[in-house]
Amino acid sequence: MSRDALALDDGTRRFTRAEFADRTHRWARLLREDLGLGPEDHAALLMGNRCEAFEGIVGAIHAGVWMTPVNWHLTPDEVAYVIRDSGAKVVFTDPEHEATVRASGCEHVLVAGPDLEAALAGAGDAPMPLDGPAGGNMIYTSGTTGRPKGVKRARPATLAKALDGQRAYAQSIACDGSGPHLVTGPLYHAAPLMFAVYDQSCGAPVIVMPAWDERTCLRTLVEREVHHTHLVPTMFVRLLERLDDEERAAFHAPSLHTVLHGAAPISRTTKQRMIDWWGPVFYEYWGGTEGGVTTFVDSHDWATRPGTVGRALPHYEVFAVDDAGERLPPGDEGDLYARHASVPDFFAYHGDDEKTARAFLDPMTHTLGDVGRVDADGYVHLTDRRSHMIISGGVNIYPLEIEQVIQEHPGVADVAVFGIPDDEWGEQVKAVVEPAVGHAAGPDLEAAIRDFVREHLAGYKVPRSVDFEDELPRTPAGKLQTRRLRDRYWKDRERRI
Repeated sequence: MSRDALALDDGTRRFTRAEFADRTHRWARLLREDLGLGPEDHAALLMGNRCEAFEGIVGAIHAGVWMTPVNWHLTPDEVAYVIRDSGAKVVFTDPEHEATVRASGCEHVLVAGPDLEAALAGAGDAPMPLDGPAGGNMIYTSGTTGRPKGVKRARPATLAKALDGQRAYAQSIACDGSGPHLVTGPLYHAAPLMFAVYDQSCGAPVIVMPAWDERTCLRTLVEREVHHTHLVPTMFVRLLERLDDEERAAFHAPSLHTVLHGAAPISRTTKQRMIDWWGPVFYEYWGGTEGGVTTFVDSHDWATRPGTVGRALPHYEVFAVDDAGERLPPGDEGDLYARHASVPDFFAYHGDDEKTARAFLDPMTHTLGDVGRVDADGYVHLTDRRSHMIISGGVNIYPLEIEQVIQEHPGVADVAVFGIPDDEWGEQVKAVVEPAVGHAAGPDLEAAIRDFVREHLAGYKVPRSVDFEDELPRTPAGKLQTRRLRDRYWKDRERRI
């Protein structure tokens, strides 16, 4: 492929393959030589969807260091926690988020624009040695402890192995580098970020949307002759509901042949409507930041088993186990585990050995906390989520973190937080509260609780609504029986996620 061909475009800046390769090398040299980071050191990146954010991730892989992309929707306190907990020695940001990063206390900050460009211009431009260490992303995802934890996937031994692995992985998820890849979601999210990285490693030019917009997405897919993209179910709903019949009928994108989707529940009706509109270009996956894509299914196979999230990729085996950890026969529901074919201890939670140990059945086998069944042909069907994690619009939300905040409100005696069905977002955050003595249940207390959460946590974590109970159900030992509350809202739903 020509070195003058497009490699990266965010609508403001465009780089050819030669220019992008040069910038990748400079990012890597900046991290390793000028900033002095070693293979076990960490950097962080808090930027909007712009070229520098994508470059920084790729550059860190070449540099052999850890890079943490930070969610820009987090509050300043949450951002400071991630930066501090990651141990980042330098944070890359943009003017929009500079004040938040500087308030985190990190001493070394580089800002996109003249500041960062000068640093890159002064860095070396020689490629990093292919037999040197490979870097990786440490993306934060929460858990039952409430506070987010960085996920560190096992890194290939060398940069050469990492690049070869990216290309092989891209092929396994229908991204062959044959044409442009459109990024529609935030680059701090593992799926839109890494699918684009994998596709570009095969030669695909990457086009980055600064923010989601239905009409911009359709126009870009057509005008840029996009081959591959990733969407979340919320985007499907908005494309179907926010555009009129004439706009939808006018859409025709003959070059589009891979639309990856996952990261959140989707209704059968919504998916079928998208297939009827765009054709059989949809590939659904199941997995997580911890293990990556674990199962995969194209539109044709999905149609024969509506609701499945596919069969395991070749490097995985997926099976269900009972409460004793014993493997269940096909069709029986239990905790889902994925066994990696060759890599033990495939991931770890940064600084949390206990949480890491709980995720593994044995060194080769881990769980994401999902419940489901595997049929006789190996197709996986999800039914519930053991951890009660909420996935809303493709974003992981963890109830305990929200419960801990709500419990501090003086009007609350007890609280349960969980996800309930939402036709647009997949799930929405619901809080059920037992009012404290002297506080009356009703709209005023609901508004006060929601405002209180908004003061302490990112907006997407604020409960969409608050219901009230005289007393929340707890076991004699005091354990909150969240499922008894949650099941009311999922009644008559095949999937409870």
